[in-house]
Amino acid sequence: MAVNLQKGQKVDLRKSDGSELKHVMIGLGWDSAKRSAGLFGNIFGKHQDIDCDATVFLCKNTKLSDTDDIVYFGNLTHKSGAVRHMGDNLTGEGEGDDEQIFIDLTALSSQYDRLIFAVNIYKAKERSQHFGMIQNAFIRICDEDNRQELLRYNLSENYDSMTAMIFGEIYLRNGQWRFSAVGQATKDNSITELSQQFR
Repeated sequence: MAVNLQKGQKVDLRKSDGSELKHVMIGLGWDSAKRSAGLFGNIFGKHQDIDCDATVFLCKNTKLSDTDDIVYFGNLTHKSGAVRHMGDNLTGEGEGDDEQIFIDLTALSSQYDRLIFAVNIYKAKERSQHFGMIQNAFIRICDEDNRQELLRYNLSENYDSMTAMIFGEIYLRNGQWRFSAVGQATKDNSITELSQQFR
């Protein structure tokens, strides 16, 4: 059974048998919230898809120092090959993970000590969209070697007016990889804006 985390909780990244975790799958998911049609729902209640984009920021000495260290829909594989983004989901439709990121911790250079997982709404301001229009958002950590889900963090706060979200991060502490359930919302309108927080 996966461990359900609370906001701010930090845990070691280990296999179910306690051994070191080497290959990780990060699954991120979300759904568009159901909106009340109202009196004029048939006329004005047209559904608009919300395009959320998952991103990984790879940090050296806890800071982002190079745009090449941003893995997202426009740069699906990190130059090291250790981090692979499986592609963009434009609508959030469907069950389970909406976007997946695979990480080979054994292939990651020792200069990287922090990986931050964030999601932003594409063109949120232009489309008047925000995370209050999204429900069932989560991040989960799986052992890629056996597909076993180890950790899950469900984001459940009110995020009205927020356009981006830092879901969680993997970081090194005393030579051991750990995961932190962050759940921090921001009003950044693009991956570029969001990246400024980590520089």
